[in-house]
Amino acid sequence: MTTSATGATPGSGPTANSMRRALKRARDGVALDVTEAAVLLQARGTDLDDLTASAARVRDAGLDAAGRAGVITYSKSVFIPLTRLCRDKCHYCTFVTVPGKLRRAGHGMFMSPDEVLDIARRGAELGCKEALITLGDKPEDRWPEAREWLDAHGYDDTIAYVRAISIRILEETGLLPHLNPGVMSWTDFQRLKPVAPSMGMMLETTATRLWSEPGGPHHGSPDKEPAVRLRVLEDAGRSSVPFTSGLLIGIGETYEERADSLFALRRISRAYHGIQELIIQNFRAKPDTAMRGMPDAELDELIATVAVARHIMGPAACLQAPPNLVDSEYGRLIGAGIDDWGGVSPLTIDHVNPERPWPQIELLREQSAEAGFELRERLCVYPEFVQRGEPWLDPRLLPHVRALADPETGLALPDAVVEGHPWQEPEEAFTSSGRTDLHHTIDTEGRTGDRRDDFDAVYGDWEALREAAAPGMVPSRIDTDVRAALATAADDPTKLTDDEALALLHADGPALDALCGIADDVRRAAVGDDVTYIVTRNINFTNVCYTGCRFCAFAQRRTDADAYTLSLDQVADRAAQAWDVGAVEVCMQGGIHPDLPGTAYFDIAKAVKERVPGMHVHAFSPMEVVNGATRTGLSIREWLTAAKEAGLDTIPGTAAEILDDEVRWVLTKGKLPAATWIEVVTTAHELGIRSSSTMMYGHVDQPRHWLGHFRTLSRIQQQTGGFTEFVTLPFIHTNAPVYLAGIARPGPTSRDNRAVMAMARLLLHPHIPNIQTSWVKLGTEGAAEMLRSGANDLGGTLMEETISRMAGSSYGSYKSVKDLIAVAEAAGRPAKPRTTTYGDVPEERQRAAAASDGHLPELLPVLE
Repeated sequence: MTTSATGATPGSGPTANSMRRALKRARDGVALDVTEAAVLLQARGTDLDDLTASAARVRDAGLDAAGRAGVITYSKSVFIPLTRLCRDKCHYCTFVTVPGKLRRAGHGMFMSPDEVLDIARRGAELGCKEALITLGDKPEDRWPEAREWLDAHGYDDTIAYVRAISIRILEETGLLPHLNPGVMSWTDFQRLKPVAPSMGMMLETTATRLWSEPGGPHHGSPDKEPAVRLRVLEDAGRSSVPFTSGLLIGIGETYEERADSLFALRRISRAYHGIQELIIQNFRAKPDTAMRGMPDAELDELIATVAVARHIMGPAACLQAPPNLVDSEYGRLIGAGIDDWGGVSPLTIDHVNPERPWPQIELLREQSAEAGFELRERLCVYPEFVQRGEPWLDPRLLPHVRALADPETGLALPDAVVEGHPWQEPEEAFTSSGRTDLHHTIDTEGRTGDRRDDFDAVYGDWEALREAAAPGMVPSRIDTDVRAALATAADDPTKLTDDEALALLHADGPALDALCGIADDVRRAAVGDDVTYIVTRNINFTNVCYTGCRFCAFAQRRTDADAYTLSLDQVADRAAQAWDVGAVEVCMQGGIHPDLPGTAYFDIAKAVKERVPGMHVHAFSPMEVVNGATRTGLSIREWLTAAKEAGLDTIPGTAAEILDDEVRWVLTKGKLPAATWIEVVTTAHELGIRSSSTMMYGHVDQPRHWLGHFRTLSRIQQQTGGFTEFVTLPFIHTNAPVYLAGIARPGPTSRDNRAVMAMARLLLHPHIPNIQTSWVKLGTEGAAEMLRSGANDLGGTLMEETISRMAGSSYGSYKSVKDLIAVAEAAGRPAKPRTTTYGDVPEERQRAAAASDGHLPELLPVLE
């Protein structure tokens, strides 16, 4: 059935039997499939009455469960069209214009801050609480005039202006920004999340042909590709941003395509629990557009779509239909299952549909009451997210939201005073708190529990994750001759093809022994027999984190028993203690603590350098770099430059996991995508900040992912030369959430470890000469085996190690210098100390390390 959802011919609809079956399933609360949903979208007359009645029951059950029985909501807002320029060319849009028309009308390319704040202030005086900021997609990419305006006003891009104006709205008016800047990247979400409690973007449709085919409503509009828009919705969920989306119906999609769009929205909502509302909007033709002759979506189309959306999305979903796009048929929309009227403004027009004025709020109240519902005001962020708090609301926004929200219901306080409040970092971010002795009690007392209390919610939907993980875990068929691949590796590993490399990554038995022998020969020729190590101390300054990495057992909520944060003095004290026992480096990383300002990383580096000027500061993973940059509003390059000035010397190349988003989005809910990791490390290298590189393997990955990861690192190194080493990180499964949920396998096998180490040596040769094994994750015997398989480096003494131990590693938190020398000797090789960048260690440092054996006293005092 491919019936068009507009202009269907008589007799082209579903059969009576198929309609009866679908209606019965809807009445009985049975899950619908796409075919049944497409049938129900065509319900009319008594069938439509039947459908809406069951949809209303689903809605009522959800409202009752949420404690809002008989309540329908709206948001009192002002509409701020920040710019009407856009790089897209949607064939139905009258919102978008061109620079010439703006000039002739006496307008700038963007609204000025004064113009924006004037509207916001007047809205606040009228009791509005939402500033709906709507604009075209990336206008600077199409219009030089937009680029010139941004440059003249000191903004790198449109998102930078959106961020800046949102802060001013918060501080000077008290309204809460709801942002609709169109398609956003993962990094854009990180930039905007601290300044807006909610954001939105309509999916509109998943019908790719309406975008790809000439004459389609979205043809020529790069931001309307359905795959791109679905990625935005997923990135919003990964970033824990309360997000509004929805459909635009009647633009040429079929009923099947409309149903598919609803199921796509359900899939994302289920996976991330972040879609706060769905808008079902009916197309209305507008003059002076390419689609001016297309018929409007009929009211029955809208009613049926609302009802089907309610059945698909379920009772907990919030559904909205704009009241100004129907002609007083409010009762029918309520009867179909909506529970919200959206934003309604007593001040500004609907700039997207300027010909359709907003209804008066009192009229909405009367119409809602006639249908048996009480009209209540909400904020731009829905009550559920107000009550969830972290990680959905940034700490800098919480005072602004709490000033307007009823703490009992999460709805708007009717008598709230709408006034500006400072937008600022939480006070006392570096107050010592929690289990600050975890760095050594993890070995004696262990962790409090094997998982967080919010295990079932914080990581997304586990069942949806199992479905997403399944395709990536299917092994590849290997047909390449392993013997021929071994011959190529022995002759010149740089000539290995991808097929040959994959065959070797699958090698086992005698072939694996031969592979490791070849890798060991290449190692000997490249760097000699010395096994290097570094006297270093790990300092994990906090384990409070809400990113939602599913492989991480280190992260804790601030209220968890094992949570802690160190003060700056404690960080500096630990660095000084490390220096006293011969350390040349501190490696500092921490959780993405919501209270730590973006400048906290600078303070940490300065604290160490002020206390121990000679200490090398190896700190801040690419995820922390992005967190710092987005919190401060700086670019990655600007932030790294400032960090270097504060004392940062090199960065760890952690947070890489597997540089393939197919795997990354199973492993982590909210960590940076592969492209952003690459951007951070390449930018760091360009600034003279070198980094390590890493790969965590043995979870939901396959050898083809390892190969892609190696190829990516090799390309970066050939471009920048900035990697100091490559570090293999076998997945520690014991307490990892993704393993406890039954999705990941229990870490790599011994075969995997040997194959990965050997192929790291061969595939990264000659560009990354130093290949490190992890004694923390493999133990003494395992590390020695890796030294016989291509590794030349043992990493560091660490002195304290919490991350792997929290995950369940049983190999302790530190090694002495003698311990590391013993590992090298077990492999039949000499050991040699090194610096972070593989230079020679000064004699004074070697003597200090020898005197203490490179580790702290057993009874290290707990610093308060």
